[in-house]
Parts: sequence; structure tokens; C-alpha cells
Amino acid sequence: MSASSLMLHACCAPCAAPVIEYLTGRGERPLVFFSNSNIDTREEYDRRFAELGRYCDALSVELVGDGYDHQAWLDAVKGLENEPERGARCLRCFRFRLERAAAFARERGCTLLTTSLAQSRWKSLEQVNEAGSAACGDSPRWWNANWRKGGLQPRRSELIREWNFYNQPYCGCEFSKVHLQHDGN
Repeated sequence: MSASSLMLHACCAPCAAPVIEYLTGRGERPLVFFSNSNIDTREEYDRRFAELGRYCDALSVELVGDGYDHQAWLDAVKGLENEPERGARCLRCFRFRLERAAAFARERGCTLLTTSLAQSRWKSLEQVNEAGSAACGDSPRWWNANWRKGGLQPRRSELIREWNFYNQPYCGCEFSKVHLQHDGN
């Protein structure tokens, strides 16, 4: 696989780091794409992007940031604000972000797309894969990897400690933050 043929959509450093480590450990050089307009504030967005940048820089992995457009994301999930976590809002959110990732992958000539969203135990793998497959269509090819397996979930915890990553307590959107406060998680 060439250096630019694989693109990893990254949601945050804690979830992306074990995936990047796994891929680079096998000689692959993924293009890492940070597309997360779901994040409720620019300050939070910038903080998460900087953490991922610190890790990618250390591994000499290219990181590209998508434009932050929270209003476009809000428009995309309009009417789904009160959905529970792992509900219809999350599916639409994944689709929004992965459509942007797939478009950028096509623009850069990447032939394979995967996401670190499939690393988070808080996300529905079925929703992530449904959104990724729909976003990619015929190109790029969707890689529905389960990044929780193969020791990557415990490695995530180790990397958070080793790198002293900022480990956010919510997915990023204001609606998940509200559910977090109500559910007491």
C-alpha cells in the first residue's frame, strides 16, 4: 500500500493513536484527516486537533484538518437533537463527518478509508460502518475495521497515560454533553 492510499478519519488522539500506531507498525503511512465539526466549541475543536497533531508529528504522519463548520453540522442533525446516544443523531453525525472524509480521500487519491470512530467503545460499530459504507459508495473503498480488537482497546489506555493525552469526557457535541450530565456518566 502506498503512503497516500490509506486515509484514517480521526475523531481524537485517544482513539486515533492506537490505530495510527498499529498501521505505522506495519509499514503503512496513513493520511490522517481530522473532520469533526460536531465539536461544540472552537476551543474544544482546537484542543483535540492539537493533541492529535502532537502525536502525528512525533510519528511523522501527515495530518490534515478539515474546516470547522459547526453550523453545517447542526443543520445536518436538525430535528435529532433529543435523540439518545447511539440513536439517529449519531448515525447522521457519522455520515456527515465520513462524507467529508470520503470526499477528501477522493480528492487526494486515497483508495481506502477507515475511521478511529470504530475504536471507541461508546460508539455503535454498526452505525459507524453503515455511515462509512454510504459515505464512500464505490470510492474510496470502506475499510470496516473493528479497531477495538487485537489489543488496541487496552493499548488506547496505555497511550493516553504515556502521552498524557487530553481525554475528553464526551463525544464533542452539545447534545452528548447534555445526555452525559443527565445520565451521570
